[in-house]
Amino acid sequence: MFSHCADPSALSGLSWLMCYLTSGKHILFYSSFGTVLLLLAITAPVALAFGFGGAIAARSRFLPLRLLGKGYTAIVRGVPDIIFFMFFVIALDQGLEWALHQIACPDWTDPIRTGLEFRVCPEAKVPSNSSPQVIHEIYGFGLAVVTFALVFGAFASNVIYGAMQAVPHAQLETAEAYGMTHRQVFWRILVPQMWVYALPGLSNLWLILIKATPLLFLLGVKDIVFWAQELGATKTDTYAYPHGDWRLWYSLALLVFYLAFTRVSEIILDRLARRLSHGQATAAGEAQRRAAA
Repeated sequence: MFSHCADPSALSGLSWLMCYLTSGKHILFYSSFGTVLLLLAITAPVALAFGFGGAIAARSRFLPLRLLGKGYTAIVRGVPDIIFFMFFVIALDQGLEWALHQIACPDWTDPIRTGLEFRVCPEAKVPSNSSPQVIHEIYGFGLAVVTFALVFGAFASNVIYGAMQAVPHAQLETAEAYGMTHRQVFWRILVPQMWVYALPGLSNLWLILIKATPLLFLLGVKDIVFWAQELGATKTDTYAYPHGDWRLWYSLALLVFYLAFTRVSEIILDRLARRLSHGQATAAGEAQRRAAA
């Protein structure tokens, strides 16, 4: 990165270390922290939307929709995350290419699947083989977001469903007695109050989501775990910066990052819980009223 780093063999001590830590691969390593944070920033609201939709479907009076909501929650929660991650990404990718293949290449006569090979016409490849590398990376990242959102959305659906059930039914009946429609009761009474019951479970899901981000490594996304393994592995004299097995030190750096990020999340979530509990007929709300008295 710096001009004096052009010849690593001529460096030693602190100069060698500074040049090593500012090399091109380390810049990619540092930027991969942004990849993890971006994944969390996008996945959390999308997973919450999936969870909210699943909870509404599970409460529906329309039987097929209710079965769909409960089935989504039960199936995804019942499959180990690592199996779902490895299967769903392949299935989604091949399903999308198969659909495009039917549209773009109707005259194709060769079999699409031969043994373990899955082959579609070039026009149906997603993304196209001629696309820039950044497009391939964005596509892989998008698949990862959808996969994470579906998995954690199922858990969020179960949490939100239970929170909706926890809202005192008498309040809903009172609102209906005052002339509110079913829709008004749902959006003005049920939804605002259920968040205080859902937040503890959603907080745990957020922390689990943070810990699950190393699974990006399995999805082909070059995240912090990939670069920690790549940079920390033993480098011989054939490399610009030879060193021993430093994976322990890189793993410790990741440990500090995750612990710090988790701690910041806990502080924010605790403040949010206190804000949502204010004025609520819950144990936390009662504790706030007693403290203010």
